[in-house]
Amino acid sequence: MLFSSARPFAALALSFGLVASFAGTPASATTGNGATSPIFVLNSLDADISVIDPKGFREIKRIPTGKEPHHLYLTPDRKTMVVANALGDSLTFLDPVTAEVQRTVRGIPDPYHLRFSPDMKWLVLAGNRLDHVDIYKWQPQNATEPLALFKRFSAPKTPSHLSIDSRSSVVYASLQDSSELLAIDLNTMAPRWKIPVGKLPADLYLTPDDKHLLVALTGERSVEVYDVSGAQPRLVKKLETGDGAHSFRALGDKRHVLVSNRAANTISKISLADFTVVDTLKAPGGPDDMEILPDGRTLMFTSRWARKLTIMDLQTKQILQQVKVGKSPHGVWTLDQMPRQ
Repeated sequence: MLFSSARPFAALALSFGLVASFAGTPASATTGNGATSPIFVLNSLDADISVIDPKGFREIKRIPTGKEPHHLYLTPDRKTMVVANALGDSLTFLDPVTAEVQRTVRGIPDPYHLRFSPDMKWLVLAGNRLDHVDIYKWQPQNATEPLALFKRFSAPKTPSHLSIDSRSSVVYASLQDSSELLAIDLNTMAPRWKIPVGKLPADLYLTPDDKHLLVALTGERSVEVYDVSGAQPRLVKKLETGDGAHSFRALGDKRHVLVSNRAANTISKISLADFTVVDTLKAPGGPDDMEILPDGRTLMFTSRWARKLTIMDLQTKQILQQVKVGKSPHGVWTLDQMPRQ
């Protein structure tokens, strides 16, 4: 997200001509992608979820949510998909296999982005419009109250995306409107540091060894790479990707990560060995969040301004299919996926 809600993007989308439909008739997506579980696409401005059949790539139903669902994340036990409804002040819990609503948890202030700690103790939420990061104790054994607010951190201005290390010891938060990066120690429950970064930082990607943190700069055309292994972070590289660098998705081979460049209509492939761009894919409609199916070659991304889910073959770089979904599609996820490292 570039600003504190989806709405300010309308003018930007028009200025880049991104709302036009993708030209041409794409080939049909193959069914041998290894996925059997439904694909979820969050329609931020329709307040609902498109459920997509992974075999025929067709929308089979819509699930209502609270206002402005932007991001979703799987519980550590892989039994529940949690959708954060930012303006609805609620979380929607979904069965990732049956696509049925398990429950709705209300009274959660401004949940925009979310991450679970790997040790299954904490759910961390970024309150985008309210300038805070909330740490919730995750207690799935409690049927009536699975979440309990443990601590709230002031995080001005506009916390956007989160990342947690593999040891469940630190959470990183990008602060988009102050162009800063915040680190919070989950052991001491105290801030570690806060540093200035490039313009309008959005998504974060932590390398599998927890050493380097990549920051997508939506207000620029680049990604910054920080060494976060020491007491203080150190900028080691800034690489050019494309206008509106926004969201990361690891390729699943522990060697590459993709970043969507929303304003450039491209996706960059970054080598983790030397932090260089090794390939660029054309991606229509304002590419946003991404998912990769188990075959390792079927890439899905939400085309934010075209109101579509786009399916691409990573080997041929061709668009296989586009599925019409709702307004301002943002998050996309499925249980059957390549590893996120």
